[in-house]
Parts: sequence; C-alpha cells; structure tokens
Amino acid sequence: MPEVRNQVRSRVRGFDERFRDLDDRAFLLRYVQPGLVGLIDGTLSTLAPIFAAAVSSNSRTALLVGLATAVGAGISMVFSEALSDTGEETGRGSGGVRGIVTGLMTTLGGVFHSLPFIIHDVNTALVVAGIVVGFELIAISLVRKRFLSVPLRVSLVQVALAGALIVAAGVALGSA
Repeated sequence: MPEVRNQVRSRVRGFDERFRDLDDRAFLLRYVQPGLVGLIDGTLSTLAPIFAAAVSSNSRTALLVGLATAVGAGISMVFSEALSDTGEETGRGSGGVRGIVTGLMTTLGGVFHSLPFIIHDVNTALVVAGIVVGFELIAISLVRKRFLSVPLRVSLVQVALAGALIVAAGVALGSA
C-alpha cells in the first residue's frame, strides 16, 4: 500500500510541475478554453432533450435522457477535440489532453442539471433543474470574465439567451 501511495504522490507532483511551467497563454489554450467549450456544450446541448423528456414523460425518463445525453456528449467531445487538432500547428498542447478536459467538462455540464430529476415530482424537478441551470450559466459567465475578459453583464446575456432558446425548443418539442 505505501508503494501505491508513493506512485500517486509522484504522479501528482509531476502533474503539478507541468502546470507551474505553463505561461498564462498556454494554460488558457490547453486547459481553460477546452474546459470552457466542454462546459458550455454540456450545459447547453443537454437542455433540450432533458426538458423535452420531462415535459412529455416523467422525472425518471428525464433523468435517464439527461445522463445518457451528458455521457454521450462527453464521449463525443473527447474524440472531437482530440482528433481535430494535434496541437503542434496551433500550440494548443496535446489533442488527447484537450479532448479529456473537454469531454469531462461536457459530461459535468450535462450531469448537474440532470440530477434534479431524481425528484419524482416532475414539476418540482423542473424548477430545481432551472435553478441549477442558472448557476451553471453564472459559472460559465464568470469563467469567461476571468479568462477571456468578457464583461460579466454581456456574458450573462449571451449564455442566458442561448439557454433560454434551447429550453424553449425542448419544451416546445416535448409538448408536441
């Protein structure tokens, strides 16, 4: 067991050293931007299927659709990002690392607002999911403000508009 701990500590130290050696631009291109793409994609692309399932069916179906969409989108984004650019030409770092970052953040973005559908009452779950989506959109806006220098007010309007359009599409399709 001590041998395993030492291996884990060694890998963590190596990972930490790689981060410290990056300049701000490299960190932005290799980790922040792919993570932000994933978070935005996961948060937004899963809204329509989840809300359509919730409106047309029940909480359990919405939960399963949400989780399946989040996981499927995450896997898709791993391959999309990893295979779209080796990083050699653009200086964006390893495609595989960016793919993993993008895929994980895509999955997280979709999972968070799927979890409220554990609540059996679909109307309550929809309200809680809406609140979670609001927090997700605020988090996205704060990251964009911090790393991309996008004014918070502008970012909030942009991501809220995108979210509202997608939820409206999901509700409309779920009601059809």
